[in-house]
Amino acid sequence: MKNQSFKALLPIVAFLIMYLVPGWISGDFYKLPILIPFLIAALIATLVAPGKKTVQKVDVFTKGMGDSGIMLMCAIFLLAGAFASVAKQIGAVDATVTIGLHFLPQEILLAGLFIIACFISLSVGTSVGTVVALTPVAIGLAESIEINAAIAVGAAIGGAMFGDNLSMISDTTIAAARTQHCSMRDKFNANIKLVIPSALISLIAYILLPSGNIEQTATVDWIDYLKVTPYLAVLIAAIMGMNVFLVLTIGILLAGGVGFIVGDLTIWSFFSATSKGMLGMSEIIIVSLLVGGIVEVVRVNGGIDYIINHIGKRTKSSKGAEYSIALLTGVVNIFTANNTIAILMSGPIVKKIADKFDIEGKRSASLMDTASCFVQGSLPYGAQILAAVGLAGGALSPFDIMSYLFYPYLMGLTILISIAIKKPTRT
Repeated sequence: MKNQSFKALLPIVAFLIMYLVPGWISGDFYKLPILIPFLIAALIATLVAPGKKTVQKVDVFTKGMGDSGIMLMCAIFLLAGAFASVAKQIGAVDATVTIGLHFLPQEILLAGLFIIACFISLSVGTSVGTVVALTPVAIGLAESIEINAAIAVGAAIGGAMFGDNLSMISDTTIAAARTQHCSMRDKFNANIKLVIPSALISLIAYILLPSGNIEQTATVDWIDYLKVTPYLAVLIAAIMGMNVFLVLTIGILLAGGVGFIVGDLTIWSFFSATSKGMLGMSEIIIVSLLVGGIVEVVRVNGGIDYIINHIGKRTKSSKGAEYSIALLTGVVNIFTANNTIAILMSGPIVKKIADKFDIEGKRSASLMDTASCFVQGSLPYGAQILAAVGLAGGALSPFDIMSYLFYPYLMGLTILISIAIKKPTRT
C-alpha cells in the first residue's frame, strides 16, 4: 500500500493526549470538555490533510464528515434521543422500573437489566440505540435499589454490546461477514460459542453484587403497563425485522399516543420533548462528525495502512495469525472509535492473513467482530459510553462506568483464551 506514514496518525495522537492528560493531572476527566480535544484534533487534521490550498484540505476533511456511515449514525442518534425523551416524558422509564421492582426479586434486577439490554440490541442491531433507551431505566433502577448508578449503566452497556456483536442486522455483523466471505449465519454460530461464557459469567456477577434494600413493594396499575407499550412495540417491531429508523419512529409516535391518552402530553409538549431529545444528542453528533473528518484525513494520509501493515507483516504462525486479527481490529478501533469502520478498514488485510494461515472465514469474522465490540464497549470516548454519560446528566464520568463493564472486559479475555486453547480449523 502506498503513502503509509506514522505522521498521518498525528491528529489522533493529539486527541488522545489532549483528552487523557488533563484528566490524569487534575483527577477530573470533565475538566476539559470533550469537544475541545476533538476540535483541536480536527484543526490539526485539516492542516495535515493533502492538498496545496486550504480549500482542498478542508474538502478532504468534510468528505469524511459526510460519510454515509457517519450520517447514518447521527440520524440514529437523533431518533433515539427523541424516543428516549418522549418515553421519559410520559413516565415510561418510571413505569418500567416499577414493574421490574414489582415482579423481579431484588437480587436479579441487575441481571434482568443486562438480559433486557441483550434482547433489545439483538433485535434492533444497534448498541447505541439500546444504550440511549436503557440508560434512563438503569439510572432509575439504581436509585430505587440504592446502588451505584455506574453498575446499572455498565450492565446496560454490556448487554448492548452483546447484541451489537451478534445481531443479524448489526452493521458489524454484516461488515465482518462480507469482508471475510462467509454467511452471517455461520458467523453467528461461531460467534455465539465465543461469547456465551462471558455473558453467563456477567449474569452471575450481577446476581452476586449487593444491592441495597427496598422499603416498600412497588405497586403496579394498568397505566404502568400502558406506559411501557412503546418499549414493547419497539422490541416486537425489531424482531419482525423492521428497519431501525422505522422502529424508532414507531416508538416515538406510540409514546406520544400513550402520553395523549393518559394526559401526560399535549401536542406542544410532545413536540417539545421530541426536540429536547434530539438536542440532547447534539454533542455526540458533533463528536461523530469530527471523528469522521479526522479518520478520513488519517486514512488518506496512509495512517490506517501504516497500522494495518505493521501488525499484519509480523504474523508468523496460525495461532499468531488469530492474535494478529484480534489485535489489528482492536487497534484500528481505538484509533477510529467506531467498530464498524474498524472492521471495514482492517477486513481486507484480515482476510489475507486468514487465507495465508487457513483460518475459516467464520472464525476470522467472529474474532474481528468480538474484538471490535470489546474495544468499542470499553472506550471512554466511544459513542456508547458517551451516550450513557450524556443521558446521566453529568452524574457519571466515562471512568465511573468503565469500572463496571464486566461483559466487554470478559469478551476480551474470552478472545485470548479461545485462541490459546483452540487449534484453528482448516478450510
